[in-house]
Amino acid sequence: MPDLPDLPDLPDLPDATRLALAIPADILALDESQMRRLGYEVVDRVIEHLTTIGQQRALTTGDLDTLTAQLGGPIPQQGSPISGNLTTLADIALANQQHGEHPRYFARVPGPSSYPAILGEWLATGMQSVASSWGGGSGPSTLETIVCAWLRDGMGLAPSCEGVLLSGGSMANITAVITARNFNGPGVIYLSDQTHSSINRGLPAIGQPTEHIRILATDDTFRLNPLDLKTAIETDIENGLHPMLVIATAGTTNTGTVDDLPAIGDICESFKMWLHVDGAYGGPAALCERGRSALPGLDRADSFVTDPHKWLFQPYDIACLFVKTPGALEQTFAMNPEYLKDVSGGAVEMQNRSLELTRRSRAVKLWLTFRSYGLQTLADAINRGIGLAEYAQYLVEQDERLEVITPAALGIVTFAGVNANAADHVRAAAELTEDGYAVVSSTVLKGRTVLRLCTINPSTSTDDIAGTLARLAQFLSRG
Repeated sequence: MPDLPDLPDLPDLPDATRLALAIPADILALDESQMRRLGYEVVDRVIEHLTTIGQQRALTTGDLDTLTAQLGGPIPQQGSPISGNLTTLADIALANQQHGEHPRYFARVPGPSSYPAILGEWLATGMQSVASSWGGGSGPSTLETIVCAWLRDGMGLAPSCEGVLLSGGSMANITAVITARNFNGPGVIYLSDQTHSSINRGLPAIGQPTEHIRILATDDTFRLNPLDLKTAIETDIENGLHPMLVIATAGTTNTGTVDDLPAIGDICESFKMWLHVDGAYGGPAALCERGRSALPGLDRADSFVTDPHKWLFQPYDIACLFVKTPGALEQTFAMNPEYLKDVSGGAVEMQNRSLELTRRSRAVKLWLTFRSYGLQTLADAINRGIGLAEYAQYLVEQDERLEVITPAALGIVTFAGVNANAADHVRAAAELTEDGYAVVSSTVLKGRTVLRLCTINPSTSTDDIAGTLARLAQFLSRG
């Protein structure tokens, strides 16, 4: 049995314990020079990626069997050189994905990330940043309250709003619904056919009866019609039901449309209902003057969601949920078990504002972004995204092979090929992706298949827009 000089003579210590304690304490440690060298390799690789992204494919999808053969195999019993493993990760695993930061990635909602945000993410990860209890993470928790307040004030939300950072719109929206139900009790929930699909998926998952979900058809502009909403509410009241929550959208994924928040807010107020606004995509537009003018009534929301990993240039993942009633989140989610008593009772207990107990600090990267750029620069970058969609609309209108379906709205424009059918549009989008030059989405609007550009990346050039549209027009004409 090995000698353990750091232990007193304990003859009754079990052999298995002695063997375990004989394992060196530095078994996972790397020496300082090796850590620096490997860290610089990662930095160099990331910078190379960011500075050459426009020359790369916008999306690469690998074959499962091939990728498994390249990346898998039996569980490694012995270690291998870290540098080579980093190369494998970069060249294979991370190369086979969408690149939402690519200047010609226009599908769904891109995720262009700024370098200060990347630096903040690295620093937070390297220092094992945690934002759960005040006792365990007072600094990161303070950062979270600060960035939530900056976003609240910058977007013009009600000043009483309290915030919490979550993984994305899916979790943030459903967290808002849980909070609303805790305050207003169970009842009927109203949304539109343009409400994000993750909400439709999440409602039954939290126990909302499907017979108490009303999906209302939008009007010709793809907005939730306040008159139809009011009629549906009155009908449910007549049938003895309890209208509880309306979910409106500030920037739909399909078209960038903003529901009539002031009118819907009036309806919710008159029926004593909770108004939730999903601004996961479009919310950050309110940080610039033109975006704010397109988003009146945000201050009417009882709860509001926005995703900084979309239009605020953050790495995945980060979403922000705001609730107007102070303390509402804590009243809904707070827990105080005995094993947390030594770190509970601080100024802000972020662990009690959602279902997440273990919480990495998502605020670090957003704080560093705001401090490094300032609001005006971020607002200008958002404004550029709005302008790029308007430029795309202009080019579509000038091309006799194409036609605008919905005009540019908050960085999104939809269009179609003249005389092209649904299959033509799906094929054209697929051919563009396979070509590697750019990626766009096809979608369906009131039964018609169309093409869609989302232009929120400020690094996108007018040439990128023109080249993408020219290729799509050519692919469509071959149909």
